[in-house]
Amino acid sequence: MNYLENLEKYANLIVNVGINVQKDQEVILNAPINAVDLTRLIVRKSYEAGASDVIVRYNDEKITHTKLELSNEENLKNVRKWEYDGMLENHVKNGAALFSIISSDPNLMKDIDPDKMKTYTISQQKAAKEFKNYIMSGNSPWSLAAYPNKEWAERVFPNLKGQDAIDKLWEHIFEMTRIDQDDPVEAWNKHISNINEKVKFLNENKMKKLIYKSPVTDLTIELSEKHLWCGADDELNGENKIKYLANIPTEEIFTLPKKNGINGYVTSTKPLSYSGNLIENFKITFKDGKIIDFEAKKGEEFLKNLIDTDEGSKFIGEVALVPHESPISNKNTIYYNTLFDENASCHLAIGNAYLTCIEGGNEMSKEELDEVGFNTSLTHVDFMVGSADLNITGITFDGRKIKIFEKGNWAF
Repeated sequence: MNYLENLEKYANLIVNVGINVQKDQEVILNAPINAVDLTRLIVRKSYEAGASDVIVRYNDEKITHTKLELSNEENLKNVRKWEYDGMLENHVKNGAALFSIISSDPNLMKDIDPDKMKTYTISQQKAAKEFKNYIMSGNSPWSLAAYPNKEWAERVFPNLKGQDAIDKLWEHIFEMTRIDQDDPVEAWNKHISNINEKVKFLNENKMKKLIYKSPVTDLTIELSEKHLWCGADDELNGENKIKYLANIPTEEIFTLPKKNGINGYVTSTKPLSYSGNLIENFKITFKDGKIIDFEAKKGEEFLKNLIDTDEGSKFIGEVALVPHESPISNKNTIYYNTLFDENASCHLAIGNAYLTCIEGGNEMSKEELDEVGFNTSLTHVDFMVGSADLNITGITFDGRKIKIFEKGNWAF
């Protein structure tokens, strides 16, 4: 099957499984300028599915680089908050679905002053806070998928150049998203069903704590009595229980930790691409949930900026389980892109927790959320900690020990 046929199947998966477009629904599509062919297909598929309007918002990260290079810090604080507010009030709260195509150069921002990058990132996060909180609380369908570019593809496949590298990355993406299968939608339905079986087991056997052990990690994570494990597909709040797939691809099962209940240390197992910079070979130490120490072989200043975003970025908001034996991990490739790397490895997320991971989270007051150990932050950044030698043991609230992971894979 050729590239154009696969690309059309990719667009179909995005529209009909990813954001699951409904009749008379608006779609907001964020797209990089290099992804115009996929963008046009998503627009067509959305209208074919019954969309009332598709709003395309093109972006160019090289223009962002120019802004960061030539603007002073004071000007970088000036963010167009009205854009987020307008999208929220005029579109998202009226039921619009959101989709973003990601296509980043993992090294693009390496020459940008870390202080400038921190100022810009925090300013953007503050401006988008209400917008993102509404979406991440299960009120609106959203999804992400990737599109290769030359710089990214050559970073992943350093022995290839130009179009050869791009073609190779497309080959991997089409396989990891099951586009290479005869019926990708049916393949995804089976995959989601398999993940949800694991979710059901974990929710039926409530864990009080998880104990992570490997040669480079010794960590205990406490969980709230009200925690919920979530799987591949998400469901909207309210009466309209529309399903959507937030990440394409996804292999993870995730929940939230008790904010003050993490102790020990954990070591990264894959590079983290954060705000156009790479953070590699880092170790983080926790006491009573808080990050008390960290070190990195590369990009330590960017890790520091991430942790210093606000008070909540000194704590963890997500615990995710991903088997080492999975379609992405089995590629044995570092993608320098969190969408793929997080789905090849167990991971944790610095920053904000998800309300969908706590029983009745959307109805809780701030005081009630604090009481169950919910972490709040402007940021949410996943970093990878899984490996072939990671063992995870769960201790249930009634005192039973359950092997969750053995040698990197599911033990039940």
